[in-house]
Amino acid sequence: MNYRALITDIEGTTSRIAFVTEVLFPYAAKHLPDFIRQRCEQAEVALELKAVRQKMQQPNADTEAVIAQLQAWIAADEKITPLKALQGMVWRLGYQQGHFTGHLYPDAAEQLKAWHAQGLQLFIYSSGSVEAQQLLFRYSDFGDLTPLFSGYFDTRVGGKKEISSYAAILQHLQLPPGQVLFLSDVVAELDAARKLGIATCQLIREGQPAGSHPTAEDFYQVNL
Repeated sequence: MNYRALITDIEGTTSRIAFVTEVLFPYAAKHLPDFIRQRCEQAEVALELKAVRQKMQQPNADTEAVIAQLQAWIAADEKITPLKALQGMVWRLGYQQGHFTGHLYPDAAEQLKAWHAQGLQLFIYSSGSVEAQQLLFRYSDFGDLTPLFSGYFDTRVGGKKEISSYAAILQHLQLPPGQVLFLSDVVAELDAARKLGIATCQLIREGQPAGSHPTAEDFYQVNL
């Protein structure tokens, strides 16, 4: 094995894009308003609502104005950190109440287990919040897979198409870039990682066009 660490995206890579767009996002959009109204005084919720107001540049915005802004961001599929955190809190309740389980492709679940058993350090990097990532794998279709992972990264390290984000991840891993493999379905993300010398592989799950990176149709085809 040439690599000591593997970083994987979630949406379109370990998991079906439709799970996010057709299950998670609509669930959050439906339940987020009442969740905020009922819990806006709780510390973890209040902290994120303050961050939303700062992003709006309206520090005195009332709860309904904040909810309207969040719904607008959801509709526009914005990668806003406090939105992702609040969505994660709503999804936490959904997972805990058994409203859905985290979708994983069977090949992803099996290979992640195999790579972990081989001693490869596994990490997640997704635009969803760290909590949302952990929930998906804790309540996955294949049971709790969180023990497989050594760490999680979200937009707090930066956007997934920004080179600086991968530099921050490498700093955290304390590994040379050539010993790290990054899996994603998005060419622009792979391009950013490769500019730092990180090895890359594009997952072609749903017939999307390939870039200039090595490709795999599933995790079984990923060459370590």
